[in-house]
Order: sequence, then C-alpha cells, then structure tokens
Amino acid sequence: MDTELFARLRAQQPLVVNYANFVTPQFVANGLNALGASPIMTLAQEEASELMTPANALVLNLGTINASDMPMVLALAKAATKFAKPIILDPVAVGATAFRAAAAKRLLGDYPIAVIRGNASEIAFLAGIKTQAKGIDAGANATSPATLAQRCAERYNCTVVVSGKVDIIAQGHNLATVYNETSLLPAVVGSGDLLSAIIGAYAGIAEDPFDAALLGAVTLGVAGEAAAAHLEATQGGTFASVLLDRLAALDVEQLNTQARYEEARRA
Repeated sequence: MDTELFARLRAQQPLVVNYANFVTPQFVANGLNALGASPIMTLAQEEASELMTPANALVLNLGTINASDMPMVLALAKAATKFAKPIILDPVAVGATAFRAAAAKRLLGDYPIAVIRGNASEIAFLAGIKTQAKGIDAGANATSPATLAQRCAERYNCTVVVSGKVDIIAQGHNLATVYNETSLLPAVVGSGDLLSAIIGAYAGIAEDPFDAALLGAVTLGVAGEAAAAHLEATQGGTFASVLLDRLAALDVEQLNTQARYEEARRA
C-alpha cells in the first residue's frame, strides 16, 4: 500500500469534481475537505469542460440520477475523457430500476471508467450475477465479494471496489482486502458516497487506480475506527461529525500502524 500517496494528497490538494447524490453532497464535500482534497459539486452542463480542465478527477454518483441530468453527466464524462482525468463511478442501487441500469451501462460502455465502487448487490448486477436487494441495501448473494469484484473488473477492464464489512479491491490479477471497519459507517447515509469521493481524490494523483482504491478504503476504515472508538452503536449522528475530525487529524503514521489489509499482486 502506497501511504506516500496520502502525503501527496495533503500537499497537492487535488480538485475533485462531483456529480453528487443530492442526499449527501454536504457530507461528501466536508469529508473531502477534511481529508485535504478540494471538492467541487456541479449541476451545470455548460461548465463541464471548463471544470474538468484543472480538475484531477471526476466522481459520478448515480444515487439521484434523472433524465434531466443525463446530458450534464455525459458532458462531464466526455470532458474527463478528453483531458485524461480518471472517472470514478458509484452505481447506487443500479439494479433497482431499468433507468439506473441504463445510465450506468451507458457510462461504462462509452467512457473509460477507472474505478467502480459499490456494495455487493450493485457490483453483482454489473457483473451479470443475480442477487436480491432493496434500494441501497447490499442484499443476499451466494457469490463471494472477491469473485464479484474480479468478475466485474474483468468485464469492464477497470478497478472495482466492493465495500461492506470488509472492502474488496480487484483489478486484473491484483486483489486486496481491507479489514478496517466499524458498524457506525453503514449507519450513516453517505458513507459509501464519501468512500467513492475519497478514492477519486487519490485517483487524481495516483499512477494506478488500484493504489487509489486500496488507500481510499484504508483511509476511511482507519478514520472510521478512530471516530467510533468511544461511541455507542446508537450514536450515528455523533459519529458522522467525529469522522470529519478524524479525517482531518489523520497522518501517514496512523495509516501505517493501524491499517489492516491483505494485498496480492501479480504482474
């Protein structure tokens, strides 16, 4: 794991353009800001090219995707591709409706998505594996998260993150598992959205999206564990606030000493 990427993030403050889920933009923006990145949210098709020129990465969250926004989302993806900026796709509840599925598959078919980050049911749907899910819930699936991630990564030739009690990162023959977690993270709506955005911040300055995804999962996991250390399971509201503090206080030493993960890479 390349924790020096964290130091570069703090020094370079990468600009992350977000098409955000309208439920969580403030939480995502505050989380990126606390970490040391520079967030910007947009709903204007007219500024897509102008924004993506200086930006380091684009994060597309489909949590509240709609037909009116699609031209703007496609314009952002087109501009990111033109300027060779990594695109991170968060396919929220992609299997819930035909419209969400069509939006995600159009983006995946027409643009070079660098990282897909979703829960097990979302990644299973994109990988073509049947699952049971309701809304944003992960749902039941007999296929292991590692297999889901690997199949989806192979199908779309990108890095895939399956987030959950453990986070799985797959890319080609590379596979990593991150064990840092707390039950308070899924108790906060938007924690997955924030993970996608953090991965975007790292991807904007990393040579390899796999490194960005792995460090992104570790970053949120370590900060989450620190935030939850003295809280009860019912204190999700307090946790959301303290998490921002822990992201701001995070340093390389804490990442190196508290990260719990396994990583296997093959050339």
